[in-house]
Amino acid sequence: MHPTVPLATAADIHAHLVEELNLALRRPGVFGGEVALRMLLDHLLFVERQPEAFAQQCREWEGSGLWTAHGITGAFRDVIPARNYEYGLASVYAEFAQRRGWLKPDRVLPEGAYQDLKGRVRQWAEEDRTWADVTAEFGAASVLFGGTNPLYGKTLGYLSTDPKQPMVVFHLWNGSERTEESWPPEHEQPLLLAVRFGGGSFRRSLTFTPEGKRRRPTSC
Repeated sequence: MHPTVPLATAADIHAHLVEELNLALRRPGVFGGEVALRMLLDHLLFVERQPEAFAQQCREWEGSGLWTAHGITGAFRDVIPARNYEYGLASVYAEFAQRRGWLKPDRVLPEGAYQDLKGRVRQWAEEDRTWADVTAEFGAASVLFGGTNPLYGKTLGYLSTDPKQPMVVFHLWNGSERTEESWPPEHEQPLLLAVRFGGGSFRRSLTFTPEGKRRRPTSC
């Protein structure tokens, strides 16, 4: 008979799940994409004894146009030219994690810098920009969704010191999904397609660059 192994405490389990969620948000493809993110959220909400919270969030996302029969993935298929824009969907789950107190950003912007970003970013995005342009203008992201390799798309999220303020999200893309015909991509830096922040309608929260308007799959 095997000796009894002490089990982890509820606090240990919760801390472990928060760490795993933060890793999965940054590299969703490595962890299994949207399904894996939903499972981690389910587990965390179970530990916190609020399993109904995710269903409520899904209803809110559905009302804003973010939740589809294909989850968050389906909403981004209508606006970003990639079948599985995993970094964009991860940013939406990260916003939920932020509101729950689970998200661990790499940095936060001082309130003045955050308000400056939010106040002028829509006009700034009226011109075509690249990943390098975004970080030169606004600094390193609070959360980088995706890797540091410029050959791949990614999403940059910027947060204020005030957790009630929305994340300002930059959606970047670098060519079609990897195939023999499309690799390597033609661009040295991922292109900024859209900036997203604010509540309400998903479509109205988006500001497209000229390149983003040219590339979007459907009228927005």
